[in-house]
Amino acid sequence: MLKFIVKRLLISAVILFFVMLIVYALMHSLPTSYVETKARELATRPGNLKSAAQWIEELNAQYGMDKGIIEGFFVWLGQAVKGNFGDSWFYGIPVLSQFNKVIWNSFWLGLVTFIIQIVVAIPLGVIAARKQYSITDYTVTVISLVGISLPTFFVATILKMIFSVKLGWFDISGMRSRDYITMNPTQQFFDVAKHFVLPVVTLTIIGIGGLMRYTRTNMLEVLNSDYIRTARAKGLPENKVISHHAFRNTLIPLVTILGGSLPGLFSGALITETLFSIEGIGYTSFHSMVAGDIPFTMFYLSFMAVLTLLGNLISDILYAVVDPRVRIA
Repeated sequence: MLKFIVKRLLISAVILFFVMLIVYALMHSLPTSYVETKARELATRPGNLKSAAQWIEELNAQYGMDKGIIEGFFVWLGQAVKGNFGDSWFYGIPVLSQFNKVIWNSFWLGLVTFIIQIVVAIPLGVIAARKQYSITDYTVTVISLVGISLPTFFVATILKMIFSVKLGWFDISGMRSRDYITMNPTQQFFDVAKHFVLPVVTLTIIGIGGLMRYTRTNMLEVLNSDYIRTARAKGLPENKVISHHAFRNTLIPLVTILGGSLPGLFSGALITETLFSIEGIGYTSFHSMVAGDIPFTMFYLSFMAVLTLLGNLISDILYAVVDPRVRIA
């Protein structure tokens, strides 16, 4: 197992290197107008002693944009390895500082959604498999297909129209109420939690469909296995057959999927966060990319690559851990 992990880490490092190279090459190939716009902004600030041309030269040198792609990439990579991704052009503070400000909003949003999806989708998938071709099964199937098919912006818009516009239960967007500053800490906590309700519901609706279908499919496969028939033939109660034999084996592929999605807790939900103005990593990266914030965009894309590789590694490891039949050579 240790040898496998080390090997996968080395492979992941190589993949990450080339992904970051591609990211840098794309940023390097962007029109120079982004750099020029930032340079003119810096040149007009009070107390500035540099011309726009000097700022352009400095910004290009800082990120290796004044060199070839390969040479410039190693200039940027050398700084990135040290944790220096430069200052965000849109937010005006170091990239990592802005990242630290917003990442935990995405984490809590993702964590609550993740827990609700598990609590709702897995039991419904098991129930649908146990009652195959029943009204319950068809209902769960329809719900899952609706969740899979509906786009995020549509679900979010419907929820806003019903619960914000029609009923007035929640604010349309934002993370805090107008009188947030006057609240005590407990009231502030519940105020922010209230603003997270609709985004969590949106992510849950679009996320449970696939997990329900996957759970149902695996449960049906397990229920048709020979050892399940043997357990029933021995006269074991149906609940014990399901809980002690079928469900445990159904969890094997589910654990790998859920384990692989854990890094997603930190990746943010770009569309949902933007629609509801939740100041997470997805919302921040969207506005950075729209504004041509090259430093933050390069950091975000590299960060997403790290999370993707980490998710794949966790899935592989968990599959070998939860299923003793799997042996890693």
